[in-house]
Amino acid sequence: MVSTMMKKRLDEKHILVGVCGSIAAYKSCEVVRRLQHEGAEVRVVMTSAAQKFITPLTYETFTNEEVVTELFPQHHVVRTHHIHLAEWADCILVCPATANVIGKVASGIADDMLTTLITASRCPVIFAPAMDYQMIRNPIYLDNCRKLESFGYRLIETETGELASGACGPGRLPEAPMIIGNVKQALLCGNELKGKRLLVTAGPTRESIDPVRYITNHSTGRMGFALAEEALYMGADVTLISGPTNLHPLQGIRLIKVTTAMEMETAVLDAWKDHDVLIMAAAVADYRMKTTHQQKIKKTESTLQLSLDRTEDILKSAADVKGERIVVGFALETADGLKNARKKLKEKNVDLICLNNLLDEGAAFAGETNKVQLINSFGEERSLSLMMKWEVSIEILKHIKSMMMKRNNHGK
Repeated sequence: MVSTMMKKRLDEKHILVGVCGSIAAYKSCEVVRRLQHEGAEVRVVMTSAAQKFITPLTYETFTNEEVVTELFPQHHVVRTHHIHLAEWADCILVCPATANVIGKVASGIADDMLTTLITASRCPVIFAPAMDYQMIRNPIYLDNCRKLESFGYRLIETETGELASGACGPGRLPEAPMIIGNVKQALLCGNELKGKRLLVTAGPTRESIDPVRYITNHSTGRMGFALAEEALYMGADVTLISGPTNLHPLQGIRLIKVTTAMEMETAVLDAWKDHDVLIMAAAVADYRMKTTHQQKIKKTESTLQLSLDRTEDILKSAADVKGERIVVGFALETADGLKNARKKLKEKNVDLICLNNLLDEGAAFAGETNKVQLINSFGEERSLSLMMKWEVSIEILKHIKSMMMKRNNHGK
C-alpha cells in the first residue's frame, strides 16, 4: 500500500485567502480545500460584501481558524493584527477579486482588513478576478489591472463562459487548478533553468478505428504535465504538446493539442527546432489502423480482425536531428526493464531514459506517484524511490541540468 504521508507541494506554506463580494465567492471554498490538500496552512479574510454571499462559519469549518472580517475587532487586544497576519502570510490570494477591491488597491486605498493587509504585505499577492463581462472590459478596471501588474502584483486571466447575469463572455472565475497553479508559481519560482527552452509531450494519442472507436492507452498525462509545471517553476520557457487529457496547463505554458501519433510527430518536429531540451513523456500509440473505416463497424457473430500499421518513432526522429541538445525518453516496462531501457537509450540515440515498471506499487497510470530509474548516455544509472510525480519531475529536471553542465564542461 502506498504511504499516505507523501510530501505535499505546499507543505509549511502559509496562504491568506481574501474573499470579496461576488457570486463566485462559493467557488473559493474549493480553492481553500485544494490549498489544504497541497499541504498549505490557510487563513481567510472576508470583506463585508463577501459576507452577503457566504458566511464566515463556512471557512472556519474548513480551516479551524477564525475568519477575520474587521480591521479593529472588539475582542482583539493587539490592534496591529493586520501587521501580524501580513507577516504570517507567504502568499495572499484574493479569490474572487472584485473590480472594487482591485481599484482600491491600485489607488492605494486601505479602508478595510483585506486592503490594509495587502498594503502591509511584502509577500506575493495574487488576484483571481470574477465579474460580468461589461465590468471586465471597463477601461478604468483594465487600467487598474495594468497598474497593479506594474507594481509586481499577479492577476490570473478570467475564463470565458456563462456568467451570473445570464450573459456569455469573459469574467468567470478561473477553475481551482489554475488558481492553485498560480499560487505555486508565485511561491516556488526559481531560476535553475532560466534561459532554457523545454519541449514536453504528455498524455496518450488516439488512432481511430471507425467514427465511434479508437485505439489508445491508459495514460492520463499527469507525468508530462508535472514535468512542464516544474520546469516552469524552475524558470524555463516551456512548450507542452499534449494528447487528449482532462488536465489544464498553468498560465505561462504554451499548449499545443494533438490527437493522433502523426499529429504529435508533426507538432514535435516543428517545435523542436526552437528548443534546447525535449522530454517525450507522452504515451504515443504504437499502432494505427491500416485503413480507418468511414462507417461504424457493426457487431456480428464472427471474430473481428483489425489490420494495423506501426506509427511514427517520434523519439528517434527528434534524436536524429538533436545536435548538442538533450533528448529524454520514457520507457514503461513490465519485464527486463533495465535491459530494455539500456537498449532503447543506445538504439534511439537519446541522452536520458526514465524507466518505470507498471507493476511496481505506486507506479501505475492515473496515480499521483511514480517510481523511476534514470539511465543516461554518460553511463550513469540512478534509482529514485517512490515519490509524488512532482518530486520525480524535479529530480529528472535536476538530472537534465547536470547533464547539460557536464556536456558544456566536456566541450571546453
